[in-house]
Amino acid sequence: MAQIEDTGDAALGKRPAAQHDHPGVMPVDRTRPDVASVPHSIRAGVAYMSHSISTLLRRNLSDVFGEIDPVRRRAALKELFHEDAVFYDPNKGVHRGHAAIDHIAGVIKATHPDFQYQPIAEPEAVGDGGRIKWVSGSPGAAPEYAGTDFIIARDGKIAALYLFFDPLP
Repeated sequence: MAQIEDTGDAALGKRPAAQHDHPGVMPVDRTRPDVASVPHSIRAGVAYMSHSISTLLRRNLSDVFGEIDPVRRRAALKELFHEDAVFYDPNKGVHRGHAAIDHIAGVIKATHPDFQYQPIAEPEAVGDGGRIKWVSGSPGAAPEYAGTDFIIARDGKIAALYLFFDPLP
């Protein structure tokens, strides 16, 4: 560990910049852009991807529920959802964890393999929650159904997903 040089700040009642009240968490050297831009979760020794709520909402539509390939869907699910995430579907019930959410996403996609989800409004986010309105149907055809996904995010991943079906716009 580097030596901290006493610059006289201690005499003024100030602590040197490298000291802090969070044991186990590395201080951030804001003068080094390569360190200041690293997410806190990585500096603290926790390695997980952190996504914005807008990104989570969009990618959930395309990469999880819109993905026909099970390998790509599972990879996206692991990246976007917490292991203990819950999906609330008004027609098919509650699905907890990666395996259950992957299974129901595959079942839903298999019923209409050519359908694509299209957002009809920009995602909205407030605090740790967000929503996106969408329609789904075959490319080039009128949408068959519409809905709104609402999520609760924790540490940049989906902790809970609520599906609401809407009237077609």
